[in-house]
Order: sequence, then structure tokens, then C-alpha cells
Amino acid sequence: MGEEAVREIRCRVTDLRYKDVISVEDGCRLGYVADVEIDTCSARVLALVIVGKQKFLGLFGKCEEYIIIWKDIVIIGEDAILVRFCRPNREPKPPKKAFFENFFQ
Repeated sequence: MGEEAVREIRCRVTDLRYKDVISVEDGCRLGYVADVEIDTCSARVLALVIVGKQKFLGLFGKCEEYIIIWKDIVIIGEDAILVRFCRPNREPKPPKKAFFENFFQ
């Protein structure tokens, strides 16, 4: 048998929700599945919408959101989903100046 047997696994959208999503590129946890994008003409799932870390209790801005297209999903497991995705590098924040620094210049 040269071909690997493909095991069919069925799951519902509600089964996907709130599963952790892990990047196989760097091993980081991206967040959890919050929604899916579906092509209504072909009835196919196009992408997963991942919600990442929230800012301090959700008070200081929106949380990160990533779109993982279907071909970048490596495996959907019992507790987590492994994907090929690297978070975009953020520019480092400039160092904060001391409060009194402006008064003594």
C-alpha cells in the first residue's frame, strides 16, 4: 500500500470554536477559533478567524485577530489546531522617558 489511508473526521463549527490554535512555525499559541469564513456558493470553509490575546481586560484596545486560510491548517486535533502561520513582527516600542526628564533639559 503506497498510499496512506485517509481517515475521514467530521466535526461541527461549534466543535472548532474555542480550540487553541498553535503555530507549527514557531510553536506559539495564536489564540482560539472565534469564527469561520464560508464560501456560500461552494459550501466550503475558506478560513478560520483566530482571536488572540486581549489587551488589559479588553479595556485598552481590541485583541489581535488572525485569518488562517484552509490550506495552512496542518491538523485539527481533539484539543488544538496546528497551523502554518507566523505572527507578523511588530516594531519594538520606543523606551519611555522618565516623567521628570523633560523638566531638566
